[in-house]
Amino acid sequence: MKSDNRRQGIMDFLVDAGAASVDDLASRFGVSRMTVHRDLDELEESGLLRKVRGGASIQPSSLFESDFRYRQKQAIGEKQRLAAAAVTMIEPGQTVIIDDGSTAGGIARYLADLRPLTVITNNLAVIQDLAGVAGINLIALGGQYSKKFHGFFGLLAEASLRSLRADVAFLSSSAIHGASAFHQDQEVVQAKRLMMAAATRKYLLVDHGKFGRSALHFLTDLKAFDAVFTGRGPEPGMRDTLDAAGVSLTVVADKD
Repeated sequence: MKSDNRRQGIMDFLVDAGAASVDDLASRFGVSRMTVHRDLDELEESGLLRKVRGGASIQPSSLFESDFRYRQKQAIGEKQRLAAAAVTMIEPGQTVIIDDGSTAGGIARYLADLRPLTVITNNLAVIQDLAGVAGINLIALGGQYSKKFHGFFGLLAEASLRSLRADVAFLSSSAIHGASAFHQDQEVVQAKRLMMAAATRKYLLVDHGKFGRSALHFLTDLKAFDAVFTGRGPEPGMRDTLDAAGVSLTVVADKD
């Protein structure tokens, strides 16, 4: 197996497993441990995984955000509930911004029922879902494609956002610490901040597992959002912190 194919195979395996040992990968791909270490070094340098003792992981940490494909498979039912609840904040004829997150991106499937709409996004999954849909005026932000985030970022995307205005923006974040949102990647943070600045109303969609986490870069205080949607109420101490900070929290509980 060629090295590029093997490295893609390692990533495909980690998307399902989350983590793996060097020994497991060496056995699975029929190569030496040294070859696996070289592959993992290359993938880590590209920002696609993080090496841990004895192996590798694509699970998030304070410095590392997971691959888009891995995040898509996490908390699926909760993310669907959040998207269904958040879409009630949209009215036909409005302009909507959707960020790169897998949680906010789930809104796309509900938008056909609210046409006509203008949708602005850097999320390639949303672009693919809405391209060619009648009644959807789709504005795809330019920029450099990130395989890890499955979206577009950088100077071109930022310049476009500075020239646009929207009625409502839907964002996700990888970590909620105290009454603030954080993210591991500074370029992603910049895009999200510009989306917030471009919108009259702003909503954050985060599954309950994001609470109590931290990441390297401060995104914004949660009170900057008109509402924060989550699928399960945070622990009492965390809820007290949010209430004291004036955060509007909407818990979309599982009816089952």
